[in-house]
Amino acid sequence: MADSETTGALGDHAGSSRKGSGRRLRGAVAHYLGTAIVSGRIAPGELLTGEVANAEALDVSRSAYREAVQVLTAKGLVESRPKIGTRVLPRRRWNFLDPTVLAWAFEGEPNIAFVRGLFELRSVVEPAVARLAAERRDKDDIKALKTALAGMRRHTLATEAGRAADRDFHDALIYATHNETFVALSASIGAAVNWTTQFKQRQRALPRDPVPDHARVFDAVVAGDPRAAEEAMTALVSLALDDTRSAMG
Repeated sequence: MADSETTGALGDHAGSSRKGSGRRLRGAVAHYLGTAIVSGRIAPGELLTGEVANAEALDVSRSAYREAVQVLTAKGLVESRPKIGTRVLPRRRWNFLDPTVLAWAFEGEPNIAFVRGLFELRSVVEPAVARLAAERRDKDDIKALKTALAGMRRHTLATEAGRAADRDFHDALIYATHNETFVALSASIGAAVNWTTQFKQRQRALPRDPVPDHARVFDAVVAGDPRAAEEAMTALVSLALDDTRSAMG
């Protein structure tokens, strides 16, 4: 992979990063390699070119390249072994719940099986979250949900502000469970919500307004009705998947 295309792909990103911190440069290299792996341009089982060659091709220091590989290793994308080199791991080893890996996946054109997998995860976790939130929410949780829903209505999900409010809504639901293990999933669920929402409107406007679906979840949680909250969230996730399938043609 040490070629002129590689150098050009990183190009300005690396150059601008050099003016900033080493962390930004490491992030630029990790981003390039990560998106190449997740998109399949560098296939599972393939060995990355040696450290020296890749550092030269990407026009970065060996230390920056090495740190970028460490980032990929932590996310389950590659492993490095003495006398063998750095090899791309099978997809089953990748940490797809890592928000950065999700972002890399959606920079390209993820296949429907991957997108469906995200919705299957959401369909298992989020209805349970809504049910528990309806049982355990307190006044601060209700206030957070209300603020997020108002932001979604004000900005719409066609804007970054509206999508941020959408993430805040789903985060607030998770926090309302008062369950630390669910809260640990908040970044992953939030990233899945964010990227699938952006993805389904990348070529055209959303086919319908999903805010009323969120409002029904909110109303059930505020009413303290676990069954209604669970059913409303199940419907929300199912309709979101239908919208996404439509967007994928």
